[in-house]
Amino acid sequence: MKSKKGTTKNREKKSELPFRLNLIFGIVVVLLIMLIARLAYLQIFNGSKYVADVERTDTTTETSNVQRGMIYDSTGKVLVGNESHQAIQYTKGVNVLSSTLRKTADHLGKYLTVSTSTLSTQDQADYYLANTKNLTKVENSIKNHSEYGSKALYSLAVKKVTKTVDLSKSERNAAQIFSLMSGAYELSTVYLKESDVSNKEIAEIGEHLSEFPGVKVGTSWSRDYPEGNSIKSIAGTVSSAKSGLPSDEVNILLAQGYSRNDSVGQSYLEKAYDPILKGTKSQTRVEVTGDDTIKKEVKQYAGKKGDNLILSINAAFQKQVQADTRSAVTSAGGESTGGYVVVMNPNTGAVLALAGVNRNTSTGKVTDNALGTINEPIVMGSVVKGAMVTGALMDGVITPSNSTLTDKPIKLAGTSAKASWFNKAGGQDISLDASTALEVSSNSYMMQLAMKEGGFKYSSGSALTMGTGVFAKMRGYFQQFGLGTDTGIDIPGESSGYTGPSTQSDIGKALDLAFGQYDAYTTIQVAQYISTIANGGYRIAPHVVSQIRGTSNNGGLGKLQETIEPKILNYVDDTAAQKKVVTKGLYDVVHGTNTYKTGGSLASISPEISAKTGTAETVTNGKSTVTLSLASYAPSKNPKVVVAVAMPGLGESAETNNIALAKKVYAAYWKTVKSTSTLKSTSK
Repeated sequence: MKSKKGTTKNREKKSELPFRLNLIFGIVVVLLIMLIARLAYLQIFNGSKYVADVERTDTTTETSNVQRGMIYDSTGKVLVGNESHQAIQYTKGVNVLSSTLRKTADHLGKYLTVSTSTLSTQDQADYYLANTKNLTKVENSIKNHSEYGSKALYSLAVKKVTKTVDLSKSERNAAQIFSLMSGAYELSTVYLKESDVSNKEIAEIGEHLSEFPGVKVGTSWSRDYPEGNSIKSIAGTVSSAKSGLPSDEVNILLAQGYSRNDSVGQSYLEKAYDPILKGTKSQTRVEVTGDDTIKKEVKQYAGKKGDNLILSINAAFQKQVQADTRSAVTSAGGESTGGYVVVMNPNTGAVLALAGVNRNTSTGKVTDNALGTINEPIVMGSVVKGAMVTGALMDGVITPSNSTLTDKPIKLAGTSAKASWFNKAGGQDISLDASTALEVSSNSYMMQLAMKEGGFKYSSGSALTMGTGVFAKMRGYFQQFGLGTDTGIDIPGESSGYTGPSTQSDIGKALDLAFGQYDAYTTIQVAQYISTIANGGYRIAPHVVSQIRGTSNNGGLGKLQETIEPKILNYVDDTAAQKKVVTKGLYDVVHGTNTYKTGGSLASISPEISAKTGTAETVTNGKSTVTLSLASYAPSKNPKVVVAVAMPGLGESAETNNIALAKKVYAAYWKTVKSTSTLKSTSK
């Protein structure tokens, strides 16, 4: 018989069970209600939002390069054009995995062969590890691999693979394709092969194009030079899409809107005028769905070909001047190191020809170097004397009506005598005014001017006690004409010349500076200097680009966009009477009556010219040599053209190489550019 106590406990247990069941059931019901409420909230209140998310389309813009503008000569001949090539392009999609890129590269590599000359071990490792099986295997082989983050672990995997990776020829080909694809930004287009794509490659890739997401058969362009490569040194070069932006300017160019794989002008005109030549990229609106699939592509803007440059250079004239310069240097022999010629319009700064060659003194080989006209400083000799006389007139140490000095050897304490070419022994002491000093090219006269500007009263055998300020004074006048300073030419990379030391111990060199035997100048500086005299005192920046034009519908030259106007850098503020002293002297160099005039053999040129010859004593390869130079303009009245010549490293006996070359240049100019010369191109 059970006790009452036990019966009571059983009753209590039985009463607790329904309560617990009800509690659990109640909780389940509440949770179901919450779930139903949440589902209702999602479907009724936000259903359209989530459907839109699923069907979402992001819109972005894909850009592609256009054909680069061309470069023409002054007559409309194409100097730098574009040669089109069939090319294989790749446009990277959104969120494309490396493993997907590798599969595409492997498959495409069966039909496309690319150069692997730039394939690095890093590229090969990245390609190898793009295979997920390879990646897992290599990462698992790294000790304590679980302790590293994903980036650190991948770096260790790359380091390990680069030591052992050994790809086959076909794998290296695929690895190069993979590298090019990987280097593209999302929705940016790169060339997988820019040129030399075979017809077989085009056909096979076209047949399987649907199997290569993002791959297209397109067109690329490279520069060509219909008038020959000699213009290339002036035009400069363009980077390929493969090489992309120059590494030393990449951040600046990216900030200007370039992409890393863009072609860009790397030097000279191509670089200086790149914003004009590069054109405007095409724009395609790309719609990407929520699963990163490209839904639609719509071309919004077809792009605009770059504008074209019209040069002031006449191609036929440039060729002739270059050939004449090469011939003059080749025949000079000896220690000749080259020759340079600049032809300019003195009133506008338009460069009509830039010709130059280098000569290897060991082998005698002559190579084109037109840019030597702007970046090869040369001790020019007496051509600078026009600037020296002008400076002395402006400084007031002589005047147009009172400039007579006696040419005599200059003898200072502790130095050898310095004298003019016609009076080395002192037996031809003659009185000279400033114009006649230019006519006969008196060194003595120029040294006396320098001493006057330095406040030094000369007496034979005395010590030269001038202050060093005379260097800055003379150079200041020289620079007003463009000697020893940037000319402002629109080709990057010009040299400002060479300036010799100016300490007190070098004070004797101030006398050498006065007649062009110390500082070094470029041929373009000499051309600007003589242009400043010819046009009445305006220093004008030289330019080789005269116009910028668009492109017509048929691909030819289009509308005029801009005309390059003369850019005046400064004005030499000497008086009309002072200017006349110099221009008379330069005229008399050729047409004067003095026995010692230095340019008489130029008098056969018609229209008549004014000039200043120059001879600088130099040392080349340990041998005594001379530089022959010439600064000239024509016609003497109302000048239209200047010719500057420099021929360094000639034998000491050389006397007329500069004049002979100048004659040929003037003959070619009047025949080819103006056709009004009475001088035949065969003149000597």
